[in-house]
Amino acid sequence: MSAALPLAGIRVLDIGQLIAGPFGATMLGDFGAEVIKVEQPGVGDALRGTPVDGKANRSANWMVEGRNKKSITLNLRVEAGQAILKELVRDADVLFENFTPGTLERWNLGWEDLHAINPKLIMVRVSGYGQVGPYSKRAGYDRIALGFSGYMYPTGFPDRFPVRPAFPTADYNTGAFGAMAAMFALYQRDAQPDGGEGQMIDLALYEPTFRITASMMTNHAKTGEVRERIGNRNPTFSPAGTFETKDGRYVQIAAGGDKVWARLAEAIGRPELIEDERYARSRARIERADELEQLLADWIAKHDYAEVEERLVPANVPFGGIYTAADIAADPHYEARDNVITVADDDEGEITMPGIFPKLAATPGRVDHAGPPLGQHNAEIYGGLLKKSDAELAKLAEDGVI
Repeated sequence: MSAALPLAGIRVLDIGQLIAGPFGATMLGDFGAEVIKVEQPGVGDALRGTPVDGKANRSANWMVEGRNKKSITLNLRVEAGQAILKELVRDADVLFENFTPGTLERWNLGWEDLHAINPKLIMVRVSGYGQVGPYSKRAGYDRIALGFSGYMYPTGFPDRFPVRPAFPTADYNTGAFGAMAAMFALYQRDAQPDGGEGQMIDLALYEPTFRITASMMTNHAKTGEVRERIGNRNPTFSPAGTFETKDGRYVQIAAGGDKVWARLAEAIGRPELIEDERYARSRARIERADELEQLLADWIAKHDYAEVEERLVPANVPFGGIYTAADIAADPHYEARDNVITVADDDEGEITMPGIFPKLAATPGRVDHAGPPLGQHNAEIYGGLLKKSDAELAKLAEDGVI
């Protein structure tokens, strides 16, 4: 990648599977790090999943989350494969992994082993419950982490089961926190006058999602409160919620502040509600949330989406639709911010995927290619970086090491 990218010169090894660990490496790759994706020969990362249009091992998920990575095959379960990974570690800055704690230690690839080979290495270790603790050996997946974190219990409606978000929130949260932690460690290492050492980062899958439960635990400690499911309502202000328009679209409104409430009342043609003592102040509106939000639901149900938008947006009332993929594809704001991009691909022609985030003004990231075919970069990495001969590579392939 170009030297203009902020992480040019940083080499990352991604030896993980699926999302929670590897997504951190994806984020670093978006900003110029060289990411070498280590995959099991013959099968690759499980994210490759279902074939796309008959082409094996390149699912839509893989093409997005494997973007900018160089794919090599390597069997870490055999000594010869472990030895090659140690060769790669010598010149690496960051390694991401998400094996069950103890697995890499059994393969002589644990933190102590790799730190001895390269003291500058930063190792980001993602697991269901972390490297230590009574549950550390338990299997962990996104759904399990959402439940354990406290995030899922209050999500949904009170008369139904807790609801899992439609996307793997814990996995992506953990990947993002892993990338951020890696950058903290890189800064700490490289800011030392004589060059510092790397460090190990222990990240449990539930922890980032637990962190975004905000004051849940503070309130519980103070009052014993256990937050329950209340649907789409916000317990701290009203009106706020999800409503259906006349033409069958869903919208969200958040107008809890007194000034915003006044603007909303004007916009829906009910200015008399502004001074009505039942609704004039925030606390009063929270106490009457049912009746107030029903009043708003009734008004919205009589108007099409476009009409609601035309009334509320000029009034500076926080308003938005609940978008489908089709809505996103057609929205000019997404287009203006390059939130959705297309990437040229030899097999697929063009692949649509999320753009680069966050947006750096001077050194923005870039997507050079979608997730590659399995082992596409074996010759480049083994022959170029590690200087192995064609005969050596042929023997490694014959033995099932690569």
